[in-house]
Formats: sequence, C-alpha cells, structure tokens
Amino acid sequence: MLGGVCGGMAEAVGWPAWLVRVLFVVGSVAAIAVPGSLIYVVLWIIVPLEER
Repeated sequence: MLGGVCGGMAEAVGWPAWLVRVLFVVGSVAAIAVPGSLIYVVLWIIVPLEER
C-alpha cells in the first residue's frame, strides 16, 4: 500500500491485490534469510511508475 508494489504486481498478473499482499506477507515470514521489507523497497525502486 505504500508504494503500490503489490497492487501493481497483482494488476500485471490479473490477481486481486489482497491475495498478492497476503502471499507477500506469508513469503516474507517464511524467508528468514532476506527480510520482506528489503525486497519491497528494492521493488519500489526498480518497478516503473504507472502512467496516468
């Protein structure tokens, strides 16, 4: 919800945004080596902005 990363990913694959957010949280908790917040920030930086 901060940078729209999960919402943008959901739109790209045609899934509901809530499902992508839940999967991201579950994946972040399951991945002990790399924190999900770090992945989110990296995606926030590299994913292109939506054209309006």
